[in-house]
Amino acid sequence: MLAASDPYQGHGFTALTVILLAGAAALCGAVAFLCSRFTRQNRSARTPVAVWRDLALLSSAGGLALYLWGCLHLYLLDRQDRGTRCAYVDGVLQRPGAEATVGEFVPLRLVCRMPDGSSHTAVVPEYINPTIAVLLLLALAAGIVSLLLHRKRHATHRKAGRS
Repeated sequence: MLAASDPYQGHGFTALTVILLAGAAALCGAVAFLCSRFTRQNRSARTPVAVWRDLALLSSAGGLALYLWGCLHLYLLDRQDRGTRCAYVDGVLQRPGAEATVGEFVPLRLVCRMPDGSSHTAVVPEYINPTIAVLLLLALAAGIVSLLLHRKRHATHRKAGRS
């Protein structure tokens, strides 16, 4: 059991293992569904609603893949390696006494505290969190457009059925 003062409570081995396995399964399912959309039968039935839905799913899958990539960076480091990585700032050894004190899953990062009280992030590549944010915003926008088009199409069909 982890104590509240455990510096690695945010990125436990068990939690990262579960996230990586569940995320990989979800990513495989999303990719399989997207690949099924490109079969000969489905290509002929492409509607704007389906295109926007698939774009939302593709963006979500891309965000999930990047998140898993970041988790993998944390998963492959042991406690000693985390401390060693924290001693470096921008590739330069700053202070050997640096500690990895906080691990967060959203945004994905490992916060390092220096002996002088300053802090910086390490291990997770800097491009991961901003790229995930952009992909998730794109997924949200595409999902909303798909929903609006779907509702518009059904409203048109209902009006046509009454006439």
